[in-house]
Amino acid sequence: MSVLIKNGTIITAVDEYKADIYIEGERISAIGENLSMKAEKVIDAAGKFVLPGGVDQHVHYSFDYKGEKVRGFETTNAAIAGGTTTVIEFVNQEPGKGIAETIEEYDRIEAAPQAMADYSFHGVICDPSDKVFEEIKSLPDKGISTVKLFMAYKGLPFHSNDESIFKALKASKDAGVTVMVHAENADVIDVLQNECLGKGQTEPYYHAVSRPVTAEVEATQRAIHLASLAGAPIYIVHVTARKVMESIREAYNGGIGVYAETCTQYLVLDKEDLAKPNFEGAKYVCSPPLRTKEDQEVLWEAVDKGWLNAVSSDHCGFNWKEQKHMGINDFTNIPNGCPGVQDRLAILWTYGVEKGRISRQKLVDLFATTPAKVNGLDHRKGHIGIGLDADIVIYDPDHTSTISNETSLHGVDFNIYEGFQQIGKIDQVLLRGNMVLKDGKYVGKQGQGRFIPGMPFGLCYGDKK
Repeated sequence: MSVLIKNGTIITAVDEYKADIYIEGERISAIGENLSMKAEKVIDAAGKFVLPGGVDQHVHYSFDYKGEKVRGFETTNAAIAGGTTTVIEFVNQEPGKGIAETIEEYDRIEAAPQAMADYSFHGVICDPSDKVFEEIKSLPDKGISTVKLFMAYKGLPFHSNDESIFKALKASKDAGVTVMVHAENADVIDVLQNECLGKGQTEPYYHAVSRPVTAEVEATQRAIHLASLAGAPIYIVHVTARKVMESIREAYNGGIGVYAETCTQYLVLDKEDLAKPNFEGAKYVCSPPLRTKEDQEVLWEAVDKGWLNAVSSDHCGFNWKEQKHMGINDFTNIPNGCPGVQDRLAILWTYGVEKGRISRQKLVDLFATTPAKVNGLDHRKGHIGIGLDADIVIYDPDHTSTISNETSLHGVDFNIYEGFQQIGKIDQVLLRGNMVLKDGKYVGKQGQGRFIPGMPFGLCYGDKK
């Protein structure tokens, strides 16, 4: 099918200009002023912004926390509704199976039949054996260019020690595989959690008390040192606070290949949300925990200046009534994670662009372009350019609404941004040239999403790609 988008203002990570876009099949074939090609479908984007489809490099559709599982790929229409056309899922390695085998089986059974957005995968190492480290070298052949290790969650299957992280880093560097880490000191958290419970401090707020910023700072610095020793780049996920960001910035300026993201919740929410009465605070339990309003402002500065290079959602769809209430008498049993993939663009636009914290170009960079580069998808995703996938978001800035779970497609019973204002509206979304959102309503179908293989070492690692 051919599509002609006319009269819109195109925004990329580096430019903003008025032009038409001509799409043939699934790719962008021409960009220019007053294009006159005949098309089967013409979209008038006058008065609207035309953005590349978002790439959310941090989502959880298979996460299991103490036996409770999140909503899966059957809810990826929420990503489309939020202007995200590509999601990158973390898949925990299953016992007795390799990383690639686990991912291939998960893709076949769960992702491919249900995905409504395009997708790729991060492998999560749960069996840190020499056989698994050897497998890392062949992962790019399977389109898997990233692996993740958890420094947090002592006692759970996906926790990794320093030896495992160091071995993974050494194995990854020659293969072009990026190692990502969740950086929190698991031993310190375990001690502090037991101290809180011993004092009868069982409410959700103590999730933050037992996971102090220093535990995140220490683990981040340790991960950086391990990467330096291995001579490999490392990516720190979901940075929450000033001191963590400063550790990363200092190491990068010192010549270490360390890169990092933050997430939307850390830009607009704070730890006082965990203190909401009637167990409402459990809705905001995520790890690392929410921090302070001061940290919010520092993180906005960090993403604007490039000290942190992406904003993800860390989407994790647990229900509040049926699942979060596991921890009604013990905050350590509250499933960690919050829904948010649908609201990432709305938060960045309303509380970033509209408040003058970031430019429209920087929004596109954080939302789409750099996440595509980091994960080796930039040969197809994250930018509006000739030859790339026709993943297009048409954004109407002349619209104001309120974020509500009633209009969310996350498939859970709450929204952490409930009541937040949204300036602008995602009017239409194209996925590889196919209309999947029209007049703000999802019109695609299950199984429409495709697996997009990741290339080794994203462009943010320079000539190592």
